[in-house]
Amino acid sequence: MRTSLTFFQLIFFLLFLSSVSAQYIVKGLVIDNSGHPLIGVSIIEKGTKNGTITDFDGHFEIAVKNAYNNLVISFNGYTTQEVSINGQTDIQVVLSEDSTMLLEEVVVTGYGRTRKRSIFGKKKRKKNSSTAYHKPATPVIPVLDSESYSEISENVFKKVTSEPLSTFSVDVDAASYSNVRRFINQGQRPPSDAVRIEEMINYFDYDYPQPQGNVPFSVNSELSSCPWNEDNMLLHIGLQGRTIPTNQIPASNIVFLLDVSGSMNSSNKLPLLKSSFGLLTNQLRQEDRVAIVVYAGNTGVVLESTSGVYKGEILSALENLRAGGGTSGAAGLELAYQIARENFIENGNNRIILATDGDFNIGPSSDQEMKNMIKENREHGVSISVLGFGMGNYKDSKMETIADNGNGNYAYIDNLQEARKVLVKEFGGTLHTIAKDVKFQLEFNPYYVSEYRLIGYENRLLENEDFEDDKKDAGEIGAGHSVTALYELVLADNSVKIDNPLKYQSSTLTDEAMRDNDLITLKLRYKKPKGTKSKLVEQVVKNSLTPEESLSDNFKFSASVVSFGMLLRDSEYKGSTDWDSVIALAKSGRGKDEEGYRGEMIRLMETAKGLK
Repeated sequence: MRTSLTFFQLIFFLLFLSSVSAQYIVKGLVIDNSGHPLIGVSIIEKGTKNGTITDFDGHFEIAVKNAYNNLVISFNGYTTQEVSINGQTDIQVVLSEDSTMLLEEVVVTGYGRTRKRSIFGKKKRKKNSSTAYHKPATPVIPVLDSESYSEISENVFKKVTSEPLSTFSVDVDAASYSNVRRFINQGQRPPSDAVRIEEMINYFDYDYPQPQGNVPFSVNSELSSCPWNEDNMLLHIGLQGRTIPTNQIPASNIVFLLDVSGSMNSSNKLPLLKSSFGLLTNQLRQEDRVAIVVYAGNTGVVLESTSGVYKGEILSALENLRAGGGTSGAAGLELAYQIARENFIENGNNRIILATDGDFNIGPSSDQEMKNMIKENREHGVSISVLGFGMGNYKDSKMETIADNGNGNYAYIDNLQEARKVLVKEFGGTLHTIAKDVKFQLEFNPYYVSEYRLIGYENRLLENEDFEDDKKDAGEIGAGHSVTALYELVLADNSVKIDNPLKYQSSTLTDEAMRDNDLITLKLRYKKPKGTKSKLVEQVVKNSLTPEESLSDNFKFSASVVSFGMLLRDSEYKGSTDWDSVIALAKSGRGKDEEGYRGEMIRLMETAKGLK
């Protein structure tokens, strides 16, 4: 009996050791030869699908199955190393630059399937063995200095007596700010059409309260003197989306649609793209699924839809991408949509994330056909977000169009810190929509307001009748996202004057306009993510001025961002603002700034001050 007991104890002990081995935690740091931490380095336990990447400070943590296995450490532009764990719990790795990697032929390697497809055809996908894309005989040379931006005609002042309603779609995109930052850091003033002031404002978080009740966002307002025109008022409106913990976000079915064409063959494009998507991969949960589609001269599936628990497999697929070939963008888009539909998750987040420099050759189809494809899939529950990379041939206008039509957001990634902000810090908001087709409509009381000007949002303006039209597409708000809009107001002298009296109409104020202290009535419409009928939120903003000494950091900082944008655009509405005053205003409204983003903007202002 004693021998039998000892035997079972031995079995239990072996099982215990096996369990401990499966949970063996290894921590480490990866640095370069200069001692600087490397962010986004791939760490994979050899012979397994178990992997992770280094964080913002170059650190990593991985639970390995074998405490005496090797770790494969790889990072684009550096020599791959195998490091023996050998029972250690703390490892430091120094990676050396691989100069040969920068000179070798560019080849896009695929693990899955490759094919040429008709852009809108219904061809059945075949299961083939792994293949490769080859660099064309004539190298593709990116066209420099051919960046394109949609023209912006700044909003003008509107008379309340003739146009009392202001209607627009929300916009949580922030691509313009990081793109402007790229220009300034290179010692250049950005093109004026690259400066979309609403996107610069909405790049930053604001200290708005979380929503209460069933409405998925809170609505906030503040009114005070206009910093660049003391005769006018500035109205600040803020919308705060409900924050949802990551473990409560619905499962995601994501397709990475990655541009690996020849134009992506530079250090600030494909290598940065790979590291950025590595950061996102590290956020994935077991219930999330990722497929990877690439496009160059052809399109192909690099990775079939894979659970987020297999991070090593996803990271390996990313790491093996190389750039070369043409830009068959629309074919890649069609294939990505097909895979997203095949792996559709009911009540989940079904989304394509397109990463490109925007040199998006759509082949024989037209822009309108591409838009129709995006809209059709949007109606069937598949959204698309866009991440822009690079410079020189950057096509901002095309990427903004894709995101706007696809119920997605648009960000520009100029460095790995920005990738961390978009794909890690704002993970929930980037992937999970809490309200769609969100529209604002403000009705100004002519008893108090003579004229108004919406600052920014020029490409988001709607007709007044669009506000109640549930078929009209508008912007989306993600979990935790905020939306901020500012109006410059010319106050009335408490009387209504008509410059050109009409023969058949007269303009008089209602008793309510004169009796109540209402500055505006603010209306907002939104739909639930799966809804088709909009809900109305309405509240009144009173004619109550906040004195300068009591202004919130939200008001002061957002006003400084507006001033910054107007100076960069050399706007005719910039008034008395100058670089010293806008920097002082930004500093006074910096607030807590735990992540340092506001401080960074102040440094950009100081740099831009000296640029011609």
